[in-house]
Amino acid sequence: MTVTELPCTPSVLASPLPAAPTRPLLPVVGADLRAPLATGGDTRYVNLDYAASAPALLAVADHVAEILPTYASVHRGAGYASQLSTQRYEDARGTVARFVGARPDDVVVFTRNTTDALNLLAGCVPDGGEVVVLDIEHHANLLPWQRRAHRVVEAASTLAQTLSRLQVELARRPAALLAVTGASNVTGEQLPLGALAGLAHRHGARIVVDAAQLAPHRRIDVVAGEIDYVAFSGHKLYAPFGAGVLVGRRDWLDAAPPYLAGGGAVREVTLTATDWAPAPARHEGGSPNVIGAAALARACEAIAALPEGCAEVHESALRRRLLAGLDRIEGVRTLRLWPDSGSAIGVVAFTVDGYPARQVAEYLSAEHGIGVRDGRFCAHPLLSKLGADGAALRASFGLGSTADDVDRLLAAVEHLVTEGTTGTYATSAERPCD
Repeated sequence: MTVTELPCTPSVLASPLPAAPTRPLLPVVGADLRAPLATGGDTRYVNLDYAASAPALLAVADHVAEILPTYASVHRGAGYASQLSTQRYEDARGTVARFVGARPDDVVVFTRNTTDALNLLAGCVPDGGEVVVLDIEHHANLLPWQRRAHRVVEAASTLAQTLSRLQVELARRPAALLAVTGASNVTGEQLPLGALAGLAHRHGARIVVDAAQLAPHRRIDVVAGEIDYVAFSGHKLYAPFGAGVLVGRRDWLDAAPPYLAGGGAVREVTLTATDWAPAPARHEGGSPNVIGAAALARACEAIAALPEGCAEVHESALRRRLLAGLDRIEGVRTLRLWPDSGSAIGVVAFTVDGYPARQVAEYLSAEHGIGVRDGRFCAHPLLSKLGADGAALRASFGLGSTADDVDRLLAAVEHLVTEGTTGTYATSAERPCD
């Protein structure tokens, strides 16, 4: 038996909500997935967990299937397949560089993900140089800096005051690097990267942007934004094949010890000494993930081919609809950092009075076929700052999302508030990174 979606409840959707797109912007793999329901039957699965890992674009999956027959070792073979794989791998660097508007002399280093990229950069900051970071960061842009000299600036209650605090801190004592997120993985709020880059440079520091959340939603221009380094992940950019990237200035990368000592990272080796290759090879020891790099590059091409501003219009409309609907449900609180923040990506975090986040997430999945994230989103200090009692829910969407996805969530949350659950679900759970 197939169960149809929960009908829209009058108090949320009876009066018009802000208009939102009814069709996806780009087709994604899994759009027709069916989810079993605890109440019997199944329903179309609603994926509202893009911020954790976005589904693969259909174009990316097709590209991977196309190149798999010629998959071979990179940089090490003279055979036909090896040459093709090497060419694809190196071509992918150029595609990624164009995607972020990199400088001609910037280096593109392929990594596993954003965490890997930022850990790599942490080992490249010159000795004695301090790193300045806000207290709102994802762990990927917080923990790597804790292993070296660093200063944490507490975000203020407004964005303007937060920028002022950064200004004071950078002026107080020189720093080598300012590390900031492009968009919060909890609230979706964007930071003014141009202003932050100017602030860092005025005080002799460089800037790195954790663009794990920003890159899938907004265009990045390294040159125009005067950004020194940018890092992001393929699995959040509709290319879940195990690749990430660090793009930025060469000097630090060439001067630093190799991130991973091994084959491919060297020019010459003896039993007593090693002559290391310059970047990017210097930091790509071992056999590289050519499929991941090619998938990431194909995703960059597909997103870059969209008309300017198209993704922002699509996702902003969905976000407005979701926020307006959640605001109508009694006991639901959405989380936000700053009342004066401007643009935001397709990420909305919220709590439901009387229900632990884990319980709500399990209910949404089991009884409505909706996938959201619950927990602290690898941003423990930020969740504490937002007063979310240790955990919250996060709905995130993107190029494959539609108004129907938003409406399904709204109807399900109101049904929980007014009718309760049918089954019994966990009230807490310990999970890695939470």
